Amino acid sequence: MRSDETVAMTSRLSEIQRVFAKACFFTLAVAGLSGCSSVVYAPKAAVRAGTVRSSTLKQMEALNMDRAAPILIRIYKEEGTLEIWKQDRTGKFTLLNSYPICKFSGNLGPKLMQGDYQAPEGFYDITPHQMNPSSSEYLAFNTGFPNAFDRSLGRTGSFLMVHGGCRSVGCYAMTDYAMEEIYGLVDEAFKGGQEKVQLQAFPFRMTAQKVAAHAGDPNLPFWEMLKAGSDAFLTTERPPRVAVCDRRYVFNPAVEGDFNPSAPCPIGIDSTPIAGAPQPSREISASASGVPPNARAMAYRTADPIAQKIQENLRGIY
Repeated sequence: MRSDETVAMTSRLSEIQRVFAKACFFTLAVAGLSGCSSVVYAPKAAVRAGTVRSSTLKQMEALNMDRAAPILIRIYKEEGTLEIWKQDRTGKFTLLNSYPICKFSGNLGPKLMQGDYQAPEGFYDITPHQMNPSSSEYLAFNTGFPNAFDRSLGRTGSFLMVHGGCRSVGCYAMTDYAMEEIYGLVDEAFKGGQEKVQLQAFPFRMTAQKVAAHAGDPNLPFWEMLKAGSDAFLTTERPPRVAVCDRRYVFNPAVEGDFNPSAPCPIGIDSTPIAGAPQPSREISASASGVPPNARAMAYRTADPIAQKIQENLRGIY
C-alpha cells in the first residue's frame, strides 16, 4: 500500500509541475504580446534615481536654461535617436542633448494592436505617475500609448515604455547609462513644476525630403499629419497644443474645449497655417500613391486597413 501511495503522490507532483510550467509559459507569452508588460516591469526592492551629469548642467548654462525648466522629448526611429529639448529663459525650447536608441522593435509605422511588436508613433503625454524608478529594466517611464487618437481607431496595447536594458518588445530601449540621465531630466522637470512632458515619436526626421522619399507608403497620410505637428513645434519653438477629433490630430486648435475624438471636429478648429511652416504636399503624395486625396485622407481614420492586414496575418496565431 505504501508503494502505491508513493507512486500516486509522485504522479500528482509531476502533474502539478506540468501545470505550473504551462502557466509560466502562458504568462510569458502574454507578456510578449502586451509589449513591455507588467510582468517585465514588476516592481523590485531597488529604487533608483536618475542623474543629470555635470556636462549636461554646463550645457544648460551655456544655452541659458534653468535646471528645473520644462522639457520635451522627440524620438526618431529611422535615425535611432532620442532628443531632449528644454525651455530656455526666453521661453523657447532648444535642443539640449541627443541619445542613441539602443533598440526598438518593429518597423516604421504606428502601433496598431497588442501583439504587433510595433513601437508607437504619435504625440503622447508623460505624467509623474508614469515614471517607474523600480523597473527591472533599470529605469522606465510609460509613453502613454494608447492616447485618444489611438483609442479612436481601436488601437490596442499596454506598457509601451522608454526604458534601459537595451532590449525591446514594442518599446524604446536605451542603454542604462543613457536612461539614467534621460530619467533624471524628466524627473527634475516634474519637480520643477512641469505637469506633463510631451513625447513626440516619429518614424524619421519630418523633413519634406524624408516624407517625399516615402511617397506611396500606406502610412503616408498619418506621417503627413505628424509632420504638421512637428512643423508647429519647430516654427514656434514651443510644444504644440494637441487635440483629437474626427479621428485625427489637431495642433494648436483655434477652438478651446474638450473634443470627442471620434466625432466631427467643431467648425473652425484648425489653426491658421503658421507663417514659414512648410505644408504637406497633398498633390505629390496623392499622385505618387495613385489614390485620390479624399480617399487617402480616410486611410488612418476609419477602417484602418493596415490594422486589418496585420489581423489577417496574425489570425490563427494568437
